[in-house]
Amino acid sequence: MSARDSHLDLTRPLQSGVYDVDAHDFAALTRQARQAELALCRVDLTGCTDKAGLLRRLAFALRLPPDFGDNWDALADCLRDPAWRPAWGHVFVFEHPESLPPHDVAILRGVLDDAATFAIEHDRPFFAFFPLPAAAPGADT
Repeated sequence: MSARDSHLDLTRPLQSGVYDVDAHDFAALTRQARQAELALCRVDLTGCTDKAGLLRRLAFALRLPPDFGDNWDALADCLRDPAWRPAWGHVFVFEHPESLPPHDVAILRGVLDDAATFAIEHDRPFFAFFPLPAAAPGADT
């Protein structure tokens, strides 16, 4: 999906969800989030190779409270009730997730999807963006 070609409106809670987008669209999505006065969080996962590292990066990037539990359930609780970062909506941009095990990425995406569903039920925008996987050299596009 390309943000340039879509009709994704970050101010519409019903469009909330987890999306794969061209990494080149991150700048446009970031601008759109700032213009809409949504809380924006960019999470750089360069070199992050395990769940513990992922949760530490998220705690730092999201500025989670010191008592954050460093587990999936604690992350889910924080994302469902974002009192730690009050805003009328949230946008998360995940950069360079390729070094993480696919299982951890799948769980993270599930936690984010659950948070997006919860936000829809509470009429709040909640978006998470991941880069589309890079095409293999020589692959047809």
